[in-house]
Amino acid sequence: MPEATAKARTPIARLALVWGIGGFAITAALAGGMNLAAQGLARHDTRAPVTYDAGKFVLNDKANQGIATGGVIVTQAGLRVQSDRMLVSFTDVGSLEIQRITATGSVVVTRGDERASGDNAIYDLERRIITMAGNVALRRGSDTLNGGRLVIDLDSGISTVDGSASGGSAAAPGAPSGRGRVTGTFNVPQRDKQN
Repeated sequence: MPEATAKARTPIARLALVWGIGGFAITAALAGGMNLAAQGLARHDTRAPVTYDAGKFVLNDKANQGIATGGVIVTQAGLRVQSDRMLVSFTDVGSLEIQRITATGSVVVTRGDERASGDNAIYDLERRIITMAGNVALRRGSDTLNGGRLVIDLDSGISTVDGSASGGSAAAPGAPSGRGRVTGTFNVPQRDKQN
């Protein structure tokens, strides 16, 4: 393979686009991933208390886990996670300290005007990262991103959308072989033309 052809297939540039309202910065990699510096989902206090609302909650002290089912809703400082089922992993050193929440079935994460949805999610409170996989959609107002996997880094404020659920290079249905794809729509401000 000629060297010029090999270089053309590697990520050689990144597209930077800034949304004026809300300071929403976007970086799209040609390799099929997209990063977002979001003010909503990514700016969150993981040390705030966590509240639960569920049809049923089973606590297993020996395994340091709890299982919530039946339209589960978890809230924390304006962040809302809802799903069909959640597994809560914790430590018990005098008081319960939540380490990780694993949500499955119709997962929706919202904060302000941002909404992320997917088949399942892991909220790692220690690492301050939310990872969603399977039919992921990220919405802010009428702007959208769709992919296979979404990683929200609550420390850096960057969200990354990959085309495949594993973050690798599996092809999405209808996509060219060897690459998952990120799709979306961003609105462009309309200016009145003056004659």
